[in-house]
Amino acid sequence: MAMKRTESYLHKLLLWVFALLFVLFYPMMISIYVFLPLFIGIMGYIMILGIEQRRVSFIVVSLLYFINLDANLSLPFFMMTIATLLVYLFMYPYFRHFRKCHVCTALLSVLMIDLSYLGLLLAYDFIFSTENVVFDTILFYPLVVDLLLAVLL
Repeated sequence: MAMKRTESYLHKLLLWVFALLFVLFYPMMISIYVFLPLFIGIMGYIMILGIEQRRVSFIVVSLLYFINLDANLSLPFFMMTIATLLVYLFMYPYFRHFRKCHVCTALLSVLMIDLSYLGLLLAYDFIFSTENVVFDTILFYPLVVDLLLAVLL
């Protein structure tokens, strides 16, 4: 019995160490290798799960990832958080029809978070007359990878 507890504890500890290393070092890797996906949708979905399940650790991990993206890539932290919260407040309650299909809920949530973040970036570009987002086919690569990871999550 004690062996199972120790094994479970070590498994959880290893999972959290891996998550922390991912959150701290993956945005740095994105700044070097620009074709790595951003995972904004996945981290936003983890934040939504943390809010829904009242798991502060999920919220902290996703916010640390967003802050690290802001620090390493100059992606607006506040805009990523607002996009996630807008999806949680206005769209996520309508996904209750898909509660039995967890994959459907994850896919729709990640898709809506990514699209709302892109919409906010485009609105920012329009308001301040800048050009941060350039539409081309490479823009869909992070979205597809986010959706594929949502299926695995």
